[in-house]
Amino acid sequence: MQPDFWHQRWREGRIGFHQDRPTPLLVEHWPRLELGEGRRAADSRVFVPLAGKSLDMVWLASRGHRVLGVELSELAVTGFFDEHRLEPQVSESSSGRHYRAGGIELICGDVFALDPALLAGCDAVFDRAALIALPPDLRERYVDEVYARLPGGCRGLVITLEYPRHEKPGPPFSVGADEVHARFDRDWRVETLQRRDILAKQPNFAAEGVTALETAVYRLQRR
Repeated sequence: MQPDFWHQRWREGRIGFHQDRPTPLLVEHWPRLELGEGRRAADSRVFVPLAGKSLDMVWLASRGHRVLGVELSELAVTGFFDEHRLEPQVSESSSGRHYRAGGIELICGDVFALDPALLAGCDAVFDRAALIALPPDLRERYVDEVYARLPGGCRGLVITLEYPRHEKPGPPFSVGADEVHARFDRDWRVETLQRRDILAKQPNFAAEGVTALETAVYRLQRR
């Protein structure tokens, strides 16, 4: 789970976590954050951690939001803008290399090294593939350091996977409701929006010997 692990995955094209459409659970549940659309939405900046080249960023921008993503792999970052025929402006900061175009700012850098001021300006967070991408020790650090920099009133959607942990080493890792509450309850209000059995739709998990698989969606609001 060192940076080289993810760089190698992108170099070799082993990116089964990348989706060819916006996350359906994002489309279904995003209105529950009540951030509005159009002019009102443009006042909201949405943080997308470990963003890859996710189409979720395009979907969020299409709703009028300003998007701030962070991704370790420059192949993913440049691929995102190339695939959407966007010519980004590029600059450097202590947080990494910033690419900006089409209402989307994507930082090529380490999520743990982000300038706190960047996160302090975010109104919402969408976490589909960050929390579950990290092993337990890094998950704890991620919540304690990255989520802690988001401001009071910040809202979020977090999507997790749950499966018998002894059946698959991860990533993606199994993150149960007990862990979600243990990590977030102190500083965030946590509401479970949906839980769904998805094993039949994930043959790769079944092929690895996983016998049960659920996805869960949580709504967060910073206290």
